[in-house]
Amino acid sequence: MELIEIIKTIVIGIVEGITEWLPISSTGHMILVDEWMQLNVSDAFKEMFLVVIQLGAIMAVVVLFFNKLNPLSPKKNIEEKKATMRIWYKVIIGVLPAAIIGLLLDDWLNDIFYNYITVASMLVLYGVLFIIIESKNKNKESKINSFTELSYMTAFLIGLFQVLSLIPGTSRSGATILGAIILGTSRYIAAEFSFFLSIPVMFGASFLKIYKFGFEFTSSEIITLLIGMVTAFIVSIVTIKFLINYIKKHDFKVFGWYRIVLGIVVIIYFLITL
Repeated sequence: MELIEIIKTIVIGIVEGITEWLPISSTGHMILVDEWMQLNVSDAFKEMFLVVIQLGAIMAVVVLFFNKLNPLSPKKNIEEKKATMRIWYKVIIGVLPAAIIGLLLDDWLNDIFYNYITVASMLVLYGVLFIIIESKNKNKESKINSFTELSYMTAFLIGLFQVLSLIPGTSRSGATILGAIILGTSRYIAAEFSFFLSIPVMFGASFLKIYKFGFEFTSSEIITLLIGMVTAFIVSIVTIKFLINYIKKHDFKVFGWYRIVLGIVVIIYFLITL
């Protein structure tokens, strides 16, 4: 494996580790990265790689929140273990809508919507929505400030918002965080629940892509996957910690403005190059 390919893989892992957790659309960034710096791999492998690399990112959530999400922790009493299981029940309920629709329409949605016009439009649209909703909610008290206060119905409704992320450019974290805030959760709970929803979603999406690709990899492909996932894991650790600390004092408007600018950049770039 050539050094330049290793560098490209590391860069992609860095982009994935940052954009997967911030509500700014990993797809939008990956499209630009792929335009400017293409891996020397088959189209089938690249399609699979850009999804499976998320396994590295998701392991960061598992590591950072292991105690909070572990119902068998010896450090927890019976009530705390039951509370942890209730979080998982809410995660499962929240995942169902996207899991069902994703399995049924995954290929169709990619064929129809995976293009720069859709991605750029979604970047701008949700950027505007973040700014509007955060402005509307300024100085407004959140109704849901803990997972105990998060009802199963609210978890399901947040899951419906997650369905929107099946359209490229929306951002899974962006859709779920925005939906959770609309439904009255605090930014902190919105972000954490978005992280937790990502665990089954990303594992499911990754294994589905591997299954479709097949289980025969060259040594170079295995190295590419490992480098990408390890890089995404390390960068995700830093990004998640940053976001959790950031939202304690700030809102999501800055991400809204960033999305708008990125959407415009995507449109201009493709208008010039096509």
